[in-house]
Amino acid sequence: MISLENVSKIYGKGEAAAKVLKGVNLEIKDGEFVAIMGPSGSGKSTLLNILGALDSPSEGSYKFLDVDMTSLSKDQRALFRRNILGFVFQGFNLSKKTSAIENVELPLVYQGVGAKERRKRASQALKSVGLESHMEHEPSQLSGGQQQRVAIARAIVTQPKILIVDEPTGNLDTKRGHEIMEIISDFNRQGITVVMVTHEEDVASYASRTIYLRDGVIEKDYVHAA
Repeated sequence: MISLENVSKIYGKGEAAAKVLKGVNLEIKDGEFVAIMGPSGSGKSTLLNILGALDSPSEGSYKFLDVDMTSLSKDQRALFRRNILGFVFQGFNLSKKTSAIENVELPLVYQGVGAKERRKRASQALKSVGLESHMEHEPSQLSGGQQQRVAIARAIVTQPKILIVDEPTGNLDTKRGHEIMEIISDFNRQGITVVMVTHEEDVASYASRTIYLRDGVIEKDYVHAA
């Protein structure tokens, strides 16, 4: 599904240039659950941004289902993000004065889905994360764990092929964090490919494969025992 070949990312120019990724080669198959780990500055977020088409490699190629992502225009990459990917951000990124169901509906608005169908699909997505009784609540009326559930519902409401997840438990206590990981794991079992950045070993253990980055290169890449 995903293929990175000799991908490097350089920020700045001349003497100020910093090479954050250094010739990364990576294959991710359809249906995998991949955790990306590594110390601060290892290139985790940069790699996630490239996989999510939020950034482009300085060198090398990124292919999705044999489509060369580096050849796409800005608008084409936006369509790819809108129709193929679902994003779960560390800070939730919910609209504050908007109900849970309206937050979840937002990606469908961008897709041009009609109001009745939007409401139906957003309701189903919130039900799938256990928030059917909190649909009209605003983020300020929800706990951190509930806000993260809304963020997950928003990410999966478009029925994406890939879920891009950045530190999903970073703002949660241990119990709520494991509840969130069970939800993400369940979507993976339904066939959604998951690529997740985390710094927590117990969170990474939910994945089927872990990639360790250090200084912009893949230090380890191993599949978890079944």
